[in-house]
Amino acid sequence: MSAAKVKAQSIIDENKVVVFSKSYCPYCKATKSLLSGLGAPYYVLELDQVDDGAAIQDALEEITSQRSVPNIFINKQHIGGNSDLQGRKDELPQLLKDAGAL
Repeated sequence: MSAAKVKAQSIIDENKVVVFSKSYCPYCKATKSLLSGLGAPYYVLELDQVDDGAAIQDALEEITSQRSVPNIFINKQHIGGNSDLQGRKDELPQLLKDAGAL
């Protein structure tokens, strides 16, 4: 297993809510805004601001079959991207409560 994959998996395992993001991405900003608006603490990794960001993005593609950002996890479960998260807005508070993030 690659170092990037180990790092990505440990971030997913150690945090209730994780957003793999790029700082300039409007969809990532929408995701972070939605989570912040609900008062949910989340771990964000800006892939464009870390040396191993490209390798982590490759590893996430291996883990989830999703290459795009944001790549969102709640309670170690892959949620998908921003449109997936926005589409689950009604159940999101309950998902976050179940994860212990609210």
